[in-house]
Amino acid sequence: MDEFQRSWLLAQLGPDTDPADLERRFFRLRSVRAVALEVLGERRAKLLADPLKVTVDGVVTMDLQENLRGIERHIDAVRQVPAPEDEDEASSTLAVARLVPTRCYR
Repeated sequence: MDEFQRSWLLAQLGPDTDPADLERRFFRLRSVRAVALEVLGERRAKLLADPLKVTVDGVVTMDLQENLRGIERHIDAVRQVPAPEDEDEASSTLAVARLVPTRCYR
């Protein structure tokens, strides 16, 4: 994994994400988008493992449903945003354009 891929992952997952963990996942998955989706999927599963809403009458109410919706929106965004490997494929294509003058001079 190069520095550009690492910085893209940290931008998607937050600066507190362990870079060594990202390296191990990239070695196994071979795609930065797959690494980001796997980490976000684990975060989503961790939220779903615990109750989303806890209420102690008269003391506190904790509601994690918006956090879950936020992670799901983030997963959708990661699927749509261009990843570094997508840009490598796009840069290898060749485009040819014809230049045509707007006026003909004699």
